[in-house]
Amino acid sequence: MKQIIDRYEIFKVNPRWVFLKVITKDGIIGFGEPVIEGRADSVIACVKELMDNYLIGKNALDINDHWNVLYRGGFYRGGPILMSALSGIDQALWDIKGEFLNVPVYELLGGKCRDSIRAYSWVGGDRPSDTGNMALDRKNKGFSAVKMNATEELQYIDSYDKIDKVLERVASIREKCGKNFGIGIDFHGRVHKPMAKVLAKKLEEFNPMFIEEPVLCENYESFKEIANITSIPIATGERLFSRWDFKKIFHQGAVSIIQPDASHSGGITETVKIASMAETYDIALALHCPLGPVALASCLQIDAVSYNAVIQEQSIGIHYNKGCDVLDYIKNKEIFNFKDGYLDIPNKSGLGVEIDEEKLKEESKKVLDWKNPIWRHKDNSFAEW
Repeated sequence: MKQIIDRYEIFKVNPRWVFLKVITKDGIIGFGEPVIEGRADSVIACVKELMDNYLIGKNALDINDHWNVLYRGGFYRGGPILMSALSGIDQALWDIKGEFLNVPVYELLGGKCRDSIRAYSWVGGDRPSDTGNMALDRKNKGFSAVKMNATEELQYIDSYDKIDKVLERVASIREKCGKNFGIGIDFHGRVHKPMAKVLAKKLEEFNPMFIEEPVLCENYESFKEIANITSIPIATGERLFSRWDFKKIFHQGAVSIIQPDASHSGGITETVKIASMAETYDIALALHCPLGPVALASCLQIDAVSYNAVIQEQSIGIHYNKGCDVLDYIKNKEIFNFKDGYLDIPNKSGLGVEIDEEKLKEESKKVLDWKNPIWRHKDNSFAEW
């Protein structure tokens, strides 16, 4: 049983996404989304190197072998660029295998353990404001949870008026949307340990679902200190790229929710393994996904087979999606069906999305180069975005 990889195409498109199209000699097509936001060209170069040097002419169905070769075949391993390139390739290979066997990817992973998963929507933008009314709008559209950036830039020690503004925004959501509405609060790595401890304690009264990245993952030893002073679950993981990165988080025991990104954390193959590892530590899964339709479809396949999956991020209408949004690139828009705050698991073959290739080609002709904002404090020192 073979499907020989013949060629591939890469599309860099608005708003900040990359699509990889892999084609077999028999004409079966698979799509992936290999990208690091703000470093798209670096990932594209890595995808080309991996495809040209290792995969052209190989059997697309040998996914585990390809994953090991692409990850272990170089002396240097891991990191955001390599793992994001590997992620998009891995997604495309699973898509091909599902299409070839005419089953959803989750069937190839042992079958689904759920029919749908709760999803949340973003509110507030990079510099959050008017979050109460925005959250109420999402509630009226059927969502039962939202996520927001907690704060603008914060110094190691900063003024308490910034803390007060965070509390006011969260209080506004709780007041307008009710006590049972889910609120995820993303510190975005902008906050250092002294102020993170203050926020974690003061936010308790609003009963949020979680606080995300209260400090940067490279300062993971601080998670334990923060967890010891708050009852709010701590979430992290979007900037971790393999099960080996997550291993130290699991061993520490301070994090309640992990958030790997299937376009950064080694694709479907690796992220399923990370989810299973988390389950053995009684840690929940809430996959990170601020990207496009292939990334979201890949996440839903993982959610389908992961018992500890609790909620799914999705980027429809997110503040980054200017000019193009998730549904603009697919023909079967009904595949992402929201009902009562839940997203259905796609049941079509492969990843389940039918990509609008004409739209991809049209958008790829436009010049774009999305980069992370560069923020500075009042003293002109660099501020974490």
